[in-house]
Amino acid sequence: MGEIPQDWPRREHSHLIRCRPHEWHVQIFGDGPDLLLLHGAGASSHSFHQLAAYLPGYRLIIPDLPGQGLSRAGGMLRLGLDAMADDLTALCEDQGWWPRAIIGHSAGAAIALRLAEIMPRSPGALVGINAALGPFDGFAGWLFPKLAKAMSTSPFVAAIVTRLSSQHAQVARLLASTGSPLDAEGVAAYHRLVSRISHVEGTLGMMAQWQLEPLLERVPRITVPTLLIASTQDRAVPAQVSARAAERLPRGRYAEIAGRGHLVHEEAPQAVAALILPWLAAHRDPIALMSD
Repeated sequence: MGEIPQDWPRREHSHLIRCRPHEWHVQIFGDGPDLLLLHGAGASSHSFHQLAAYLPGYRLIIPDLPGQGLSRAGGMLRLGLDAMADDLTALCEDQGWWPRAIIGHSAGAAIALRLAEIMPRSPGALVGINAALGPFDGFAGWLFPKLAKAMSTSPFVAAIVTRLSSQHAQVARLLASTGSPLDAEGVAAYHRLVSRISHVEGTLGMMAQWQLEPLLERVPRITVPTLLIASTQDRAVPAQVSARAAERLPRGRYAEIAGRGHLVHEEAPQAVAALILPWLAAHRDPIALMSD
């Protein structure tokens, strides 16, 4: 397995875990019931490092999705929605993790919904932040070509995309175009990611294999309490996507944060946590509480 860079955010909490078919990079810290956090396409666990500071009382488990960040994909054909959910379930089982709730940003929210369908012990609550429950956009949709399905078949594409997109100023402009003009530290983190050919390959593979429609058809049958948080200035996944999805979920609720963009959990982590914590507290399993 590769080494974790010395200056990686929250490096002291990083773990490299072999669980077939992937080699996972996971950050784990805090005490309490397990809370699983899933980033969106084109990001990594780093995107939660500020929000994590405002989520006390939980053991936070934050993996890099296969092929992205520092996680190494064991097979480039297992980067779609269902395959990643299956492999995350296997990882949780292998490590003895029991997520009492799952938080997903963008495409990570779709994975969270799928996990709620297939995990042996279903989470007690879900949270989606600017959930990509519509056309595949988000940061990756702005950063990488829309023709990812065709392009991902070429072994040279990732190198070309990396070369074209990894200029620091270009990354800053792309982030701002999602409605989230991050500070210098935030831009630097994404600049580092898109400079990694393996990360670009993993993201392109995810986009190429993404099939959301079957999950969307089953949304009315997902009964886990689900809070969908949207930002009014999100230019990647419009707020109405979350509003419509919340209406279709039997136990869905919609909340809105004004004046922020797609990466609201990085722009305004305290405001996001102020919505998440009461939701999680209201849906903690009494039986689980007695066992903690």
